[in-house]
Amino acid sequence: MLTNRINTLSESITIAISTLAQELKAQGKDILSFSAGEPDFDTPQVIKNAAIDAINKGFTKYTAVDGVPSLKAAVALKLKRDNGLTYAPNQIIVNNGAKHSLFNLFAATIQKGDEVIIPAPYWVTYPELVLYHGGTVVEIETLDDSGFKITPEQLKQALTPKTKMLVLTSPSNPTGSVYSKEELTALGKILEGTSVIVASDEMYEKLIYTGAFTSAAAVSEDMFKRTVTINGLSKSVAMTGWRFGYMAAYDTEIVQATKKLQSQSTSNINSITQYAAIAGLNGSADEDIEMMRQEFLKRRDEAVKLFNEVDGLSVLKPDGAFYLFVNIKEVSNDSLKFCKDLLSEQEVAVVPGVGFGSEGYFRFSFATDIESIRIGIKRIEEFVKGLKK
Repeated sequence: MLTNRINTLSESITIAISTLAQELKAQGKDILSFSAGEPDFDTPQVIKNAAIDAINKGFTKYTAVDGVPSLKAAVALKLKRDNGLTYAPNQIIVNNGAKHSLFNLFAATIQKGDEVIIPAPYWVTYPELVLYHGGTVVEIETLDDSGFKITPEQLKQALTPKTKMLVLTSPSNPTGSVYSKEELTALGKILEGTSVIVASDEMYEKLIYTGAFTSAAAVSEDMFKRTVTINGLSKSVAMTGWRFGYMAAYDTEIVQATKKLQSQSTSNINSITQYAAIAGLNGSADEDIEMMRQEFLKRRDEAVKLFNEVDGLSVLKPDGAFYLFVNIKEVSNDSLKFCKDLLSEQEVAVVPGVGFGSEGYFRFSFATDIESIRIGIKRIEEFVKGLKK
């Protein structure tokens, strides 16, 4: 009854584990969950006020498929101000979260026979969307000693005449690694002379703890022309449930193709979210963003310190996002079993690295209060001690 296409998809392992943790908690279990990919902060009041104002003014009707002009202008201004990128309105489209942006981009550009290069570890959704649209996933493995970042040499070796796209994520989910301007420039040079599209997922851009953030499209004219920049407000201003993402590209054909698809699927995104998002883009919530970043920084430092004191575990200090990718290779070569047993025995939920394409790790989200982090890592330490007996 079902299509082969839908049968290629697997359920998101991060959502599955978060849901299981919530169900166990509802049953009265003392579950500590570090599996969710969303801030524990509330949406800033200035954004809520903008939404309330939009409702009261009657902005409750259909809008243009690609977003109201004032919102697209706010996206363009943000990209110019923060990233040094200049886009016209017809080079921008707003979507129902960045996951929707990626789905539409892949639908418009990937077909059977196309190869998509995805560095591993990767966000769980990337390969699933490639396979759903008939493409072939080409993984590039990265490890702790490279900071979980691909090198120009690895990229060069992975390129073939069938390569259609390179997916870059900076800061990374699940590792928190951030590509520097120099590293992005070097990768861009490898792509010169090709027609490879770069899908640059920059959702965690505002959560940087070391150095500065550079957009992939900003490092050269060639990269600007081949890059599709994908971003949103879910992580930076805690708007996960509002579902706001956007895509910007020099190639207007790509943007118009995704607009055509969106016109026949979801049409415009929520009208209230559109007006609220303007307040998240124009600088009105910057103080809230910095408050969250500073709090995440404290949590990161505490969690890294505690994990590296656990015999058998190790973790790199991430430069961005709010995840740790913890190395468990000394104690387990089966991250799925490790995480299932940890949840069963110590009531701690984390996400197995195998779901991100990298066995021997688990992802730990520090987007929760610091006391829960301390208790959770103590429980993990007790669990690991049991494995080492």
